Amino acid sequence: MEEKKGLVKEFKDFIMRGNVLDMAVGVIIATAFGKITTSLVKDVFMPFISWIFGARDMTALNIIVRPEVVNEAGEVVKEAIVIGFGTLVTAIIDFILVALVVFAIVKAFNKARDKAEAKKKAEEEAAKAAAAEEPAPPTQEELLAEIRDLLKASK
Repeated sequence: MEEKKGLVKEFKDFIMRGNVLDMAVGVIIATAFGKITTSLVKDVFMPFISWIFGARDMTALNIIVRPEVVNEAGEVVKEAIVIGFGTLVTAIIDFILVALVVFAIVKAFNKARDKAEAKKKAEEEAAKAAAAEEPAPPTQEELLAEIRDLLKASK
């Protein structure tokens, strides 16, 4: 029983770690973002591209290598061999959109990080410059001499 409690506690500690939670949030957001880009490609870009190619639907733009063979009863004897050119184009556009968005996010993150590093470096340089302008603290001998002079003056 002790081993089970230890295993449950260890699992709970693992799940509650920040990086695991961050990863879970990232996966959920990526899934939702994937739906958005898929809809953008399917519902916005593909109708435009289909219009350019003169097809009603891009997935209908296929290259038929071998047509299907049907018997007298209307049953398919041999399946058609089709190269799904339109589906490939849709997937490529979807990938390019996702890659562009990820690139923009990484670029913005890097720019923000560079700004933060530049600000930190400027603050460090300003602190060094301020420290260089301050007079050096008196040495032990100077302090003792000052105390001696004050004692002489007070007598």
